[in-house]
Parts: sequence; structure tokens; C-alpha cells
Amino acid sequence: MIRKAILDDVNAIHALLALYGKKGELLARPLSKLYDHLRDFWVYEDPKQKKVVGCCALQFCWEDLAEIRSLAVDPDFTGRGIGTILTERSIQEAVYFKIKDLFTLTYRPTFFEQFGFSTIDKNVLPIKIWADCITCVSFPNCDEIALLKKL
Repeated sequence: MIRKAILDDVNAIHALLALYGKKGELLARPLSKLYDHLRDFWVYEDPKQKKVVGCCALQFCWEDLAEIRSLAVDPDFTGRGIGTILTERSIQEAVYFKIKDLFTLTYRPTFFEQFGFSTIDKNVLPIKIWADCITCVSFPNCDEIALLKKL
């Protein structure tokens, strides 16, 4: 079941992001940032276990620019299309808000290419989007791949 995140989901989202953050596959987020940006998140809740097993956020950067970020699925639930469902819902939300340019920074570009994202040079993105990067272990030598989808 996919739904907007609620306060009770913060710890589960935090745990998912921390898991992939330790692997160096995405930027983990402190709890305070998750509370600040909770309304950005969609979660996938396993109906049998009644627990959050996936999350994805759509963060607005500017009037016509948004980012898909913090996409994570519990390793025990990968391969079931949960990441696809979360990404599609985030794209739908971006369309609803009339976003023109949707981007992501990722180590898995082929996943996003299936949704029509194309690789771009990170330098074309506005400086404003790099604020969270200061806390990244790879800063300032970002090795993520930037992709953009025109909506």
C-alpha cells in the first residue's frame, strides 16, 4: 500500500535511509530533517506486516524544479516493484504541481532511465540544490550521476 508519510513513519524512514547511507548508496538524513520534510515523503507499507518497507521523497527546489530523493526499499522487499511504484507516484505528484524539470542524483541511473530520465552534467543544476551535500561523506567530490526528466 502506498500512501503519504505520517509522523509514525519517521523512524522507519530514518532506518531505511541509514541502511543505504552506511552502504554509501544515498545520503542518510538526520531525524530533524525528516520531520522538517515529512510531507515530501511517500511510503510503501507492507499490508501483511503493517510496516514501512519503502520510501521516496519529492522535494521542491524552485518554482519549476523538483528532486526525487531518498528512494529506498527494505532489502527483503526488493525486486517486487516497490521502488517503481514510489517513483511513479513521485512523478505523478510533480506533474500535479506543474513541475517542468524533475531531477535526481543517483548511483543507479538505469533505474531512472526507464521513467524517461536522461543523464545531465551536474553543473547545470542550480547551486541551491547543493545545500544538503555539505553533510555528505563524498563532499566536495560528488560521484553521483545527475539525471533530468522534462515534464
